[in-house]
Amino acid sequence: MAVPHLECLQKCVHELHAQLHQHYHEFQASPVAYLHSKHDCVRAEVIEHFKNATTYENVILTTLGNFLSFIHNLFADGIQNTFRFHARKVTKKILNIPFIKAKVDKETGAVIEKIQNDIIVRMPGTQIFGTLPKEGMTNKEVITEMSKYHDMKRTFWEQGRVSGAVYHGGKELTDLQAEAFSQFTVANQLHPDVFPGVRKMESEVVAMVLALFHGPEGSCGTSTSGGTESLLLTSLAAKMKAYNERGITHPEIIAPITVHAGFDKAAYYFGMKLRHAPVDPKTMKVDLKAVRRMVNKNTVLLVGSAPNYPHGIIDDIEGLSDIALKYKIPLHVDACLGSFIVPYLERAGFDKILFDFRVPGVTSISCDTHKYGFAPKGSSIIMYRTSELRHYQYFVAPDWTGGIYGSPTLAGSRPGAIMVGCWATMLSVGDNGYLESCKEIVGAARRFRKAVDQEIPDLQIIGDPRASVIAFGSDSVNIYDLSDAMSKKGWHLSTLQNPPAAHVAFTKPAVAAVDDLVADLKSCIADIKKAGNAKVEDGTAAFYGVAGSIKTAGVADRLVCGFLDGLYKL
Repeated sequence: MAVPHLECLQKCVHELHAQLHQHYHEFQASPVAYLHSKHDCVRAEVIEHFKNATTYENVILTTLGNFLSFIHNLFADGIQNTFRFHARKVTKKILNIPFIKAKVDKETGAVIEKIQNDIIVRMPGTQIFGTLPKEGMTNKEVITEMSKYHDMKRTFWEQGRVSGAVYHGGKELTDLQAEAFSQFTVANQLHPDVFPGVRKMESEVVAMVLALFHGPEGSCGTSTSGGTESLLLTSLAAKMKAYNERGITHPEIIAPITVHAGFDKAAYYFGMKLRHAPVDPKTMKVDLKAVRRMVNKNTVLLVGSAPNYPHGIIDDIEGLSDIALKYKIPLHVDACLGSFIVPYLERAGFDKILFDFRVPGVTSISCDTHKYGFAPKGSSIIMYRTSELRHYQYFVAPDWTGGIYGSPTLAGSRPGAIMVGCWATMLSVGDNGYLESCKEIVGAARRFRKAVDQEIPDLQIIGDPRASVIAFGSDSVNIYDLSDAMSKKGWHLSTLQNPPAAHVAFTKPAVAAVDDLVADLKSCIADIKKAGNAKVEDGTAAFYGVAGSIKTAGVADRLVCGFLDGLYKL
């Protein structure tokens, strides 16, 4: 065994670390040149020492390298995350062993069939259209058929029994939005020369939202199809900025474990690595010390939420800003859910929380106008501090045979009617209207929180939510059983995991339903405790039990895919 080779490897690694530490300021000034020169130097030395290594020695060195990589991930990502990552990889391989896979496939197939049967609602008197009708139907016939689907078995959001989903729904506003669709059904934002009015309205929507979030001079943005696209674009912009300006080819995003899954999707789509920072177990805000430890040469974006989707917690954006400024890394604030609530908190008499462009390190913000902005579904805004950063989300193909092509967002054609509906909504509601909505909605959320604290000892509020979303867990009842029980009473709560919990995103319709919500929670908890917390074999509890278990890693993925397949079954 050639021990000198191992000693040399250790020496090279220690030397590289020492050089990086010693020349930190040089690295900050010119990271690409610095890393390139040091990489070549060390690489040449390693090659020289190991060019004559035997196959056995190479196996030892490869094993050592993998072990060092494991140790690095252990310190960077934490013991729990590292363990779960490797345990799931091993379990997935075991589940692919033929005789085990056959049994798993049989059992998951039965569960998937049940899931699909639950979501595929069939109603007597309705037709199934698998092919085009031979002769076109009259408008009256189409409308008659369409009207039947409105009354399919569902949760009635009109009664305020749905968490989120429908944020306004008032008839006067929906009539206005329908008129916008009627006038601009054929409009396409891809053609500003054909639809100049749509271009004007879109630019005004972006400007109005920027003003809400205190956009400085030179700030800008674009409309998108929703919050996920906004998160995809800010991730893409950060990746391309780092690649063009710093030569980063293995970009990493650092975000709280509670950040929206849109960032997981961005990492998946764009070949980035998403590194989840833990949150403080009491406040549920991102752990700033952990974020600092995780920053490295490949970090291209920091993220904070205002608030996050699971628990309605606003991260310490000012603390993240300090880190972003120190290391010269872009900082994105995900205010998709906060949208037109968080900008009004202070004026509504609640809290003064700095999270927007007034915080110097914030370089981009996402805001869903189709949530608390009450706009039609399919509208969100991604904002940037500078136009230079916005340019990195653009796509340009100057040499295309179809002509010079450019697109500001992921889509090519975009339905102009949605943006017109957004514009009309914002003008109709107005600043005072949004202020009053904030008072009503956040007021309802705080009444609910107070009732839980004082009247329902079996539930515990998670963290210190300051906006419209209130999450709760329980030490005495299975929270997923509670969610299923509430569903039977006509409620639609949002279930969460790690830890098991549920939340309510309060909306305009939900403002009047607080007392009923509290009463039904009490009733369901009493029923569950009376039944002795019997183990549930199916439903939400069973599904999340599968999803959260290392022993069933990969099975939850199949169940989700089965659910998604069911969306397209006749």
